Amino acid sequence: METTAPTASVELTKLVKSAARSVGFELVGITSAAPSQTIGAYSEWIDRGFHGEMGYLAEHLTAKRDPRHLLPSARSIVMVGLNYYQPGPTDPKIARYAVGRDYHRVIRNKLKTVAALLPGESRICVDSAPLLEREYAHRAGLGWFGKNTLLINSQRGSWFLLGALLSSDLLEPDVPSTGGCGTCRACIDACPTGAIVKLNDRWQVDARACISYQTIERRGPEIDDTHGWIFGCDVCQEVCPFNTIRDSQPLRSSATQEPDFAPRPWPTASEILTLSEPEWDHLTAGSPVRRSGFDGLKRNARKVLAEG
Repeated sequence: METTAPTASVELTKLVKSAARSVGFELVGITSAAPSQTIGAYSEWIDRGFHGEMGYLAEHLTAKRDPRHLLPSARSIVMVGLNYYQPGPTDPKIARYAVGRDYHRVIRNKLKTVAALLPGESRICVDSAPLLEREYAHRAGLGWFGKNTLLINSQRGSWFLLGALLSSDLLEPDVPSTGGCGTCRACIDACPTGAIVKLNDRWQVDARACISYQTIERRGPEIDDTHGWIFGCDVCQEVCPFNTIRDSQPLRSSATQEPDFAPRPWPTASEILTLSEPEWDHLTAGSPVRRSGFDGLKRNARKVLAEG
């Protein structure tokens, strides 16, 4: 006797997408919870040592092969994107995603509202879970891989953060995104450290050369040149044509409407050097900048000042 394949719930899909947009996500799409299709490229990246000291990226390789390691009953993944763009850089130079409240908390809280509408089991993943978010976001139609390896949406650029909601419910999947950088080399030529490299016909980022890695993940008293950045780096996004406002695409580089992402007051590099640990603790509470650590942030400030 033949069995009929289960049908995705169109009404539930519409409800989920509507709820995601109502809590502030500019981008929302759905894909199946099928095994990863890019795990081979990811494994190769690890094998080359491009992850540097970030050993945790290699520890959960098996789990990253299949999202059902995170939720055994998963059949669908709701992928969302939240705009974090700020019009101007801060002093000191901090990556725009980090000038306000920690995005992990912001996105997680919003996804809780969406998850409450799902009748089945669900699990929220925001960056820290062993899930290849970019791949699933691409499959869900949120964007395509740029040469800087970031996800680019043709209408909105790349100034958005990703979140994932795994669900046991069968939702209607979207069509994967299509697009490309063509012959553009803006990010490659502008990268101050040459971190964007091409190997085996695929553009990759050697994290060891990336300023974001140096200022955030690198441990120890010494780091390579930061080119003025005290935490993270936005150069490859600042020069990307897809992040340039055009009459036909007014959404590109539009400032975030998320109040939690509003920049908090940050001390200058010189002022950071005088911070006591309790003052640092208060300054970085609920902020992504906290990841650099007390000693790490001061190290970065010394480097920036030494570079002049």
